[in-house]
Amino acid sequence: MGQHDGGNGPAGARHVPVALPRVAELLAPAIADRPAVLVDATLGLGGHAAALLATHPQLTLVGLDRDPDALAIAGRRLTAHAGRVHLVHAVYDRIADVLGELGLPRVDGVLFDLGVSSMQLDADERGFSYARDADLDMRMDPTTGPTAADVLNSYPVPELARVLREYGEERFAGRIAAAVARRRATAPLRRSGELVELLYEAVPAASRRTGGHPAKRTFQALRIEVNGELDALRAALPAAVDALAVGGRIVVLAYQSLEDRIVKRELAARASSRSPEGLPVELPGTGPELRLLTRGAEQAGEDEIGDNPRAASVRLRAAERIREAA
Repeated sequence: MGQHDGGNGPAGARHVPVALPRVAELLAPAIADRPAVLVDATLGLGGHAAALLATHPQLTLVGLDRDPDALAIAGRRLTAHAGRVHLVHAVYDRIADVLGELGLPRVDGVLFDLGVSSMQLDADERGFSYARDADLDMRMDPTTGPTAADVLNSYPVPELARVLREYGEERFAGRIAAAVARRRATAPLRRSGELVELLYEAVPAASRRTGGHPAKRTFQALRIEVNGELDALRAALPAAVDALAVGGRIVVLAYQSLEDRIVKRELAARASSRSPEGLPVELPGTGPELRLLTRGAEQAGEDEIGDNPRAASVRLRAAERIREAA
């Protein structure tokens, strides 16, 4: 995933790593001036990774991505650092397995840059963008799993409505699911253009005027469902924190509220004491494991958004490991 794109903005602004100076600043105390290991859990096109490897000559990078095309491009971009880079085709919830296979029980930094990458949005045949007609695919790893068309054409109406409501925060989820069911009874939905047309008819005109593009929430919901994104994130974050050495740091860039909520909850829980309230002293092994490095979620400044429209929706959170788990 990596270089995130909200789906619009000039082509020249694409492939610019979001919040790179801040990411570099937050990770530096954990990885500077020594042999350190950083996991880039969403390598994407390797923008953050290339900058961090260039700055830190003793850094070893483990780069994960579920998209084989992105891995190939990032691999070419990182050839100058080839001896210090391990690229792995994997979803980020496999962090623990990947590190085990590489014989790396502890790492010094972990970076997540969530969401769909600019390369995936730009590739018309992948079907991520509602702005261009394409097959309804939306798989971040096109080698495996059901497509968005499979979801639309096979899910029972209540299940489809749940996906749209939970993952798209779509208030017309029931109407849209019913419209999909009527449509697929005559012919299956195959193309993003067909879905956009259906959504224009299903979403009331008054809400279209105020709520942004009527397809935005549905496309987000389908993408999250097809790729199991939230479940993967819920599994990956604890595994990433567990892998951090004391003094190691985690930085997460999220672009929508569902992801940011999961990140906020996990980091806050690990930064809290688990001692029962009211005790005069903290019980051994129950103190916080993390120290939060950001106050709430940090957002991009106007200058960065001007240079890189994708940064407009970013929410950045970071934490440092301060003790081993009990």
